[in-house]
Amino acid sequence: MEDQISFLRDAKQRGEAVIVVSVAATKGSVPRDTGTKMFVTASKVFGTIGGGHLEFKAIDIARNMILASGARATHRFVLGATLGQCCGGVMNLAFEAFDEATGGVESLPVPAPDFHLVLFGAGHVGRAVVRTLADLPCAITWVDSRDGEFPKDIPANVQHVCTDEPECEVDASAAGSYFLVMTHSHALDQSLSERILKRDDFAYFGLIGSVSKRRQFERRLLERGVSYAQLARMRCPIGADGIAGKEPATIAIAVAAELLQYHSARASAALPANYAASSGTH
Repeated sequence: MEDQISFLRDAKQRGEAVIVVSVAATKGSVPRDTGTKMFVTASKVFGTIGGGHLEFKAIDIARNMILASGARATHRFVLGATLGQCCGGVMNLAFEAFDEATGGVESLPVPAPDFHLVLFGAGHVGRAVVRTLADLPCAITWVDSRDGEFPKDIPANVQHVCTDEPECEVDASAAGSYFLVMTHSHALDQSLSERILKRDDFAYFGLIGSVSKRRQFERRLLERGVSYAQLARMRCPIGADGIAGKEPATIAIAVAAELLQYHSARASAALPANYAASSGTH
């Protein structure tokens, strides 16, 4: 503790801002436990949150915050091949400016609502879905391999993840998560669908597409070991009945309405654990 105090005292004497990087939440195999902290200034680092490329990226984020006079942020890291570590582990890192006047850093809250949506795809419909759900009490993990597809302004209830291993986000998500798959690639849609259906502990899984796409995927997924019972849990087409239209905003409203219907039903214990999918509007 004295080393930490000395580091902070020295930073103050040099007039350097300090960003505290904390391990806010973890899942799977990770190099450090929740609560581990690292202190970063423009010139020095004290402590470690795991080393390697993960720590390099965290230091870079912290120093960019110092340059931008940022106060706080959260970032989610999938410890897959892009970070030189085994696929499966996930770390949520909280970044906060140290404020001596308030007695130090307050822990950043990590939202843990019972409505957690994992959305794959940052195209037109994906962006419309995020806008529609931005003010609702849900946490969204938004996944795409194309960083440039994410908008500049990300809602507060959204953590965006740019990764070339989106399947790892399926494995990293908690039981009871809601999944929406609407990527730019049919092959990726199929891979994600297989991964989601085989874990079989989700609250909802919706796949964008037509009835013909569903039939095509059903044939392929059956060949890959997905059961008929598992396929029955896939919503495709998606969207609440009675909402017509192909515009991204219209589809997003229909999808959001369906998500809220399932969430409300589950909250009131009216929906059985293994529901049967019915036809939607999109």
